[in-house]
Amino acid sequence: MTSTSSIDTTFRAADLGTLAVIAWSGEQAEEEGAVPFLLAYSLGDSPAGPEAGEAAVRALLANHGLTVGTTVHSGVRQPSFPVSLLVEAGQAVVSLPPINAQCPVPPEWLEAAEAEGTVYFMFTTRPWPTATPGRLVTEEELRSFVGDEATLTAAAHCVLPVRHIRG
Repeated sequence: MTSTSSIDTTFRAADLGTLAVIAWSGEQAEEEGAVPFLLAYSLGDSPAGPEAGEAAVRALLANHGLTVGTTVHSGVRQPSFPVSLLVEAGQAVVSLPPINAQCPVPPEWLEAAEAEGTVYFMFTTRPWPTATPGRLVTEEELRSFVGDEATLTAAAHCVLPVRHIRG
């Protein structure tokens, strides 16, 4: 039996609007140490509207074989994984062709990333219009957005290995 998908996987970069990435770390539930997290999201400011931005993120993820929901994809076990992470000079750079996004990371995030060797990355289709680049996001705002089931179920979840520039 063959099935067809009703999801439009036509990716239009212009429909993404402004993309942003935010970094934080949190304690592990049953172990010592912290987990470094990265969240990529659109501000929902696409010229075609926030719905077009959501559709563009969803298409980008689908075109790379990343599902939205609760499945956690592992870039650690797949050398040709479509998402890569480079950590260098206090910055995290996430690449998912054709896009690259970077953000400054705090020292505690860097420590956690080095200790763990991996980062938990989410790319949500849900826009976050108030978390603009350069604006400080409070812990309460972060917890509210990231902890919302609508954000979590609208995201692709990945574990990415930490990579550095070889010198």
